Amino acid sequence: MITHTRFSMAAAALAATALFPITTSSAFAQEGEAQDSIAQERPRYLLTPITVTATARPIELFDVAKPVTVLDEKLLEEKLPNNAADLFRNEQGLDVTGVGANQVRPSIRGQRGQRIIVVQDGMRLNNARRQKDFGEIPALVDISQIRRVEVVRGPASVLYGSDAIGGAVNLVTRTPDREGVNGTLGYRFSTYDTQSRIVGRFFGRSGKFGYQAGGMYRTTDAYDAPSGSFGNITLSEDTRVNDTGVEDYSLDFFGSYDFSARHQVFGKYERYNADNAGFGFIDPAAYAPDEPLIQITYPQQDFDKVTAGYNGTELGSAIADRLSVLGYYQSNRRRLELGIQTEFGPPAPPGAGLDIINSNFTDLGTVGLRLEASKFGLGRVMFTYGADFYNDDSNNTDTTVTVVSGFGPPMVDVDSVPQVPNATYRSIGGFVQGDIQITPAAALILGVRYQNVRAQTRETQGITAPTRTNDYDAVVAAANGIYTINNQVALLATVGRAFRTPNIIEQFFDGVTPEGGAIQLANPDLSPETSFNVDLGVRFRNDFLWLEGFYFNNTLFNGIVIEATGDTINTLPVFQNQNVEELRYQGVELSGEVFFLNGFSVGGNYTYLDSENVLDPTVPVG
Repeated sequence: MITHTRFSMAAAALAATALFPITTSSAFAQEGEAQDSIAQERPRYLLTPITVTATARPIELFDVAKPVTVLDEKLLEEKLPNNAADLFRNEQGLDVTGVGANQVRPSIRGQRGQRIIVVQDGMRLNNARRQKDFGEIPALVDISQIRRVEVVRGPASVLYGSDAIGGAVNLVTRTPDREGVNGTLGYRFSTYDTQSRIVGRFFGRSGKFGYQAGGMYRTTDAYDAPSGSFGNITLSEDTRVNDTGVEDYSLDFFGSYDFSARHQVFGKYERYNADNAGFGFIDPAAYAPDEPLIQITYPQQDFDKVTAGYNGTELGSAIADRLSVLGYYQSNRRRLELGIQTEFGPPAPPGAGLDIINSNFTDLGTVGLRLEASKFGLGRVMFTYGADFYNDDSNNTDTTVTVVSGFGPPMVDVDSVPQVPNATYRSIGGFVQGDIQITPAAALILGVRYQNVRAQTRETQGITAPTRTNDYDAVVAAANGIYTINNQVALLATVGRAFRTPNIIEQFFDGVTPEGGAIQLANPDLSPETSFNVDLGVRFRNDFLWLEGFYFNNTLFNGIVIEATGDTINTLPVFQNQNVEELRYQGVELSGEVFFLNGFSVGGNYTYLDSENVLDPTVPVG
């Protein structure tokens, strides 16, 4: 059993930021002044009134029949995070894994990595080549692009399919919505990580055309961890956390054309490049001299994405009032280097040890399509339905150099067999969701999805194992209800199933693990994870107060965990992904905020999480 109690504290770091708005439209300045005036009078939850990730339609946050968190534009400007996940540190039920400016990833109710789907404007960023516990990095979308972040705390498989078994994060990006030429230019310098960041963006509309372009360049150094105790690590003094810096840049270009007020087509190109990033480590000499030194770095990361789409509103046709069609191609290329240094110790000769250096290059191309439509039906019913498709095509190159020293001349072994075969990972699914306003005070959302996923390896030079094709089918459903007692109090309840299919890494990886210090064997016979989730909640609001509380229980069946086999290879323990019968995550989320005049507020939150392997509570769930 693992129990966490967490309170949020602001990081003690100095930063200087200058923002210079540029505009040729006086109406833009007047509108900004009006918004500033409103912002001083209205509570934050009224400044961020809509969410679409949980419901597939705009709706006030108070009326969403699911536990959701919306991080708005105002909060992004106040906190100046390195990436969207940095904001999770101060929110109920949310946290982060990883360190540094590049490698921070979201955690939701104890779930992380591939159990959380990260999407950009509804299009998935997750890919099947990521390690289960790592997931995709939100840093692929620069924070200057993002207008708001919408988070579903809990499963969201009906709308988003596999990987949404623990939650969903939607990065909603900016689109041009003002006439004339507008822009921003900013520079940031912070002493804590010696960060220097310059960002610029211009945008506007001219008649039926909309346009936007932006870019960012940043350099950061590694930072120092303060002295103290962190779990089983105790530092006697401030200590450098190596490989937490990065040199990165991003570019994005957007254009749209409105055929009419109801029909729009658009296209977008994005690029993100990061060099010299890493997972972050402290030299074991500072806290555990007998432990091996494990270093994981990304010398190179390149991400390119092209999107094209159509948006139709107020269509009034027999089958749709709103229609969205999105197609995208994204290329994700990255080089990972893993280094392990360990000494054997007695009775081996002094200085005897093992050095392993693994270099992996992954070239992943993804093609995706998402179609989504809404139609108002009889009475107070709105139907949302659609289909989605994506195909990951993964090519891998590995080189592993193993050096055993201390027993005479060093023994060197070079292995160029890929740790993962070249493979494709294809998914196709369809969903339908009904939003039913039963009475003015009661609403019910019912949804169901079918999805088929196919993982297929190809003949790969150096790998003798036969090719393999695994097909997975899943049907999931959910029901979300809300009852508004009055304009100030709402009761909520959700129940539903979700799923996650094993990815390429979990099924076919064979070699030294990316975490280092162990060998992982392939297991192509894994079954998909499924879950059964229940939420019970209450919300309260008035002009000066916001309160929210939720109890949640998410039980995973056939949960995929990494387990020791009891064997060793080159002194390293051997592990393999296995299905376990039942993993349970349950807890309580409480939050509140009191609003004062002139924009001041005081708030806080509390999260309790209890997680366990039900049939073997002594084994950690992660």
